[in-house]
Amino acid sequence: MQLRLLFICTHNRCRSILAEAIGRHVCPDLFELASAGSQPAGNVHPLTLKALEQHNVTIDGLKSKSWDELNDFRPDAVLTMCDNAAKESCPTWFGDSVRVNWSLSDPSKTQGSEQDMLDAMHQTIETLTCRFTLLANNDLQSATATELKELLEMAAS
Repeated sequence: MQLRLLFICTHNRCRSILAEAIGRHVCPDLFELASAGSQPAGNVHPLTLKALEQHNVTIDGLKSKSWDELNDFRPDAVLTMCDNAAKESCPTWFGDSVRVNWSLSDPSKTQGSEQDMLDAMHQTIETLTCRFTLLANNDLQSATATELKELLEMAAS
C-alpha cells in the first residue's frame, strides 16, 4: 500500500506543485501524492510548469486547488512547504496525520530576470529530488507514525 502525502502551501501555485510532481517522478510506486492550498491561486505559476518540463517531469493533471477539494484524501503525512502554511489551522479531516514542515524559499518570488526565477525553480527541483531520493532509500511502509515523521524531517534537513 502506498503512503499518502499531502503537500500544503498557501497558494498551491509553485512549491507544493513542485513537490507533488517531483515526488511522482522520483518515487512513482512509493507514494500517492496530492497538493493543495488554504487560499489557492487558481493557477499554477507558468515557470513552475516550464521548469518541470525542462526536467522531463510530467505536468499532466497539475492544478492549483483548495484543500477543501481533497476531503476524501486521507493523508498519512501532511507536509507544509512554506512558513505561512505551517502556522495555519489545518482542516479536521487531516486527522492524526503526521505533520512536517518542508519549508522552502518560494522560487516564484525570486527577484531579477525570468532566467533568475527559472534557476531558482531548478534549484528547488534539485532539493526536492534529493529529499525524495533519500525517502525512497528507507523502509517507509513499516515505519510507525513517529518513525515516518523522523524520516520526513531528516529528508528536509
